[in-house]
Amino acid sequence: MTPAAAGFSMPPEWSPQEAVWLSWPVDDPRHWGGAKRDLIWAKFAEIAAATSRHEPVRINAPGCDHAAIAAACNRAKAVPERVQLFDHPHNDVWCRDHGPIFVKHRETGETAVTNWGFNAWGGKFPPWDLDNAIPNKIAAALGKRVFDGGMILEGGGIEINGAGQLLTTEAVLLNPNRNPHLSKEEIEQKLRDGLGVSDILWLKQGIEGDDTDGHIDDLARFTDSQTLLACVEKDPASPNRQVLADNLARLRSFSGPNGRAFDVVEIPLPEACEVPGWRLPVLPASYVNFLIVNGGVLVPTFRQAKNDDRALGIIREMFPDREITGIDCLDLVEEGGTLHCISQQQPA
Repeated sequence: MTPAAAGFSMPPEWSPQEAVWLSWPVDDPRHWGGAKRDLIWAKFAEIAAATSRHEPVRINAPGCDHAAIAAACNRAKAVPERVQLFDHPHNDVWCRDHGPIFVKHRETGETAVTNWGFNAWGGKFPPWDLDNAIPNKIAAALGKRVFDGGMILEGGGIEINGAGQLLTTEAVLLNPNRNPHLSKEEIEQKLRDGLGVSDILWLKQGIEGDDTDGHIDDLARFTDSQTLLACVEKDPASPNRQVLADNLARLRSFSGPNGRAFDVVEIPLPEACEVPGWRLPVLPASYVNFLIVNGGVLVPTFRQAKNDDRALGIIREMFPDREITGIDCLDLVEEGGTLHCISQQQPA
């Protein structure tokens, strides 16, 4: 039986949460190795501490690192009793994509895990065997029921509004490096069955430098069932300008749950973030890669005072009842993602 048939659906991110999951940085020289290790550990501790002020943070990490991680979180002034460590070795930090996607029963309130396949964004970054095992490990640790999603799917590739609608991109879910054996219609049906949605809304492609091929959580996010926050690019020389203009036109053409067009609010991208000699010529920096937590929103910033302040102001207007916290993510985005990419919420 599928989750939808059993009465489950994926709650929107603004619903009450039991915890946020992170996968702690691993000692791999390909990922922030050497001199960057201490810097990135401190950044993850800062993010864990910011999360812990709102709710528990649950951390995947090999047991041998637990004492050092706890010490780092303490230095960052995390709420100690809200930092929970799990002996779950993994390959990389992108818990949004390799972690479980939780669903909740509409009547009983039971939460369960949906376990979708993970292949490191089309086989780009082997190995990924430990990452692919994380959903089942988390389900076992929590004693949760597990549903098999039946295809490759990353959590950053979908965005839902809690009213039956799911937003995604053709560049990811229709990419032959994910599910070449499935048609668009078959992919849509698996999303309906696995996440309890009814309406699949497709954007075309993502921003420059995105290793994922174009995840939705760098492009547009729901702030409630009827409202979308959409990235735009004002620089006419930017390769993102036309892509985001096309996406914006599609977003404005979609109907929300009440049958009228979505309310679409624009938020400009930061100025291009570049690291000379790095593997990504332009980093996929986006203000909509925020994480909603209980009573708050954690927002990535990029050391661009004017742009950061403008983005924080827009997001504050979208979430007037939540505390908005900016977190410097310029070092984090060097590897291709920020706050939403590294986290996965567990609904209450």
